[in-house]
Amino acid sequence: MKIEPISVSELNRYMKDKVAEDEYLKSVFVRGEISNFKHHYTGHMYFTLKDENSLIKCIMFKSSTATLNFMPKDGMKVNVLGSVAVFERDGVYQIYCKAMQEDGVGDLYAKFKELKNKLEAEGLFNQEHKKKIPMMPKIIGVLTSNTGAVIRDIINVSTRRNPNCYIRLFPVPVQGPGAAEKIADAIKIMNEKKLADVLILARGGGSLEDLWPFNEEIVARAIYDSELPIISAVGHETDFTIADFVADLRAPTPSAAAELAVTDIEDLEDRLYLYRNRLKTLLKKKIEIIRLRYEKCMASRVFTEPDYRIKENYLKIDQLLKNMEIIINSKMKDYKMKTVEIITRLDMISPLKTLARGYGILEKDGKVVKSVKDVKKDDEVDFKLTDGEVKAKIM
Repeated sequence: MKIEPISVSELNRYMKDKVAEDEYLKSVFVRGEISNFKHHYTGHMYFTLKDENSLIKCIMFKSSTATLNFMPKDGMKVNVLGSVAVFERDGVYQIYCKAMQEDGVGDLYAKFKELKNKLEAEGLFNQEHKKKIPMMPKIIGVLTSNTGAVIRDIINVSTRRNPNCYIRLFPVPVQGPGAAEKIADAIKIMNEKKLADVLILARGGGSLEDLWPFNEEIVARAIYDSELPIISAVGHETDFTIADFVADLRAPTPSAAAELAVTDIEDLEDRLYLYRNRLKTLLKKKIEIIRLRYEKCMASRVFTEPDYRIKENYLKIDQLLKNMEIIINSKMKDYKMKTVEIITRLDMISPLKTLARGYGILEKDGKVVKSVKDVKKDDEVDFKLTDGEVKAKIM
């Protein structure tokens, strides 16, 4: 008996109908941890619900998300109420969620918070430990998978911005067991051998568990101990890892990391051209100011009449001499009047004036006789009169 094959569509439609007929699957209440969460611009939420052994895709339409009192995110444990149905086009079954409630934080997220708090308390995130990214690095070290879009994006952006920049790839696993240890070893090797001027630690987006190697303590301490500055570009813009907090600079995407690490030559040339024009303008202004100051100085009297100050000082000296002469004459006149006054007063009390009135001065041995006791009989004395002297003898 020949069996006729059916199409994939027919099989998927059959499975869809079978699942739809199952009353149990029309209303299920499932506990799990959110992974690969995406909030679509339409308002719908797409995510995976998983436990230790299995996972199932889920979708929550915009009409149902309005009832949420929290924002779901990777690593969060939740309880969802919904129905299981087969998506006929892809041949997969998924939960169409009607309601969701928090069931606590997932184990990985709890470990993430615990390590983050620990390293933050130790100061590994402090700004003073961040190293400056060099402006014109010659060699960009990239630690990522040697396959995939990440390294291609970094190479494309870097070479477009600066064709002379050299990209040195150090291939490392970016997820899975042992990835954290290999990433840490790669950072140490790049430092010990000075293989680059700056390092980019990069990988594409993923779930919390996919990004987990970058949340390991061994990677965080390797980044902190690195002498080379490190740019972290792990996951998408909304993804944050421990590596992002410890790194010297965080980039939202690997392409953005390349832009931060490599200076755009055209922008640099434009800036240099702008600075050169500014410098020319400033020099012209400076020269013009100096020229005006020079002309002002040359037009000053110091240069047009160099002997002006000398003549001006001559006039001052003449005026001072004249003032001195006036002062001296005035002083001489005062002194002369005082001298005449003194002479007049002396003349009034002069002995000669007394003699002129008929008096005489009796002297003995050149001394004035003031009392009769000063002379005795037969002493020779002199009489001084106004017109001469007369000698006499005491009788």
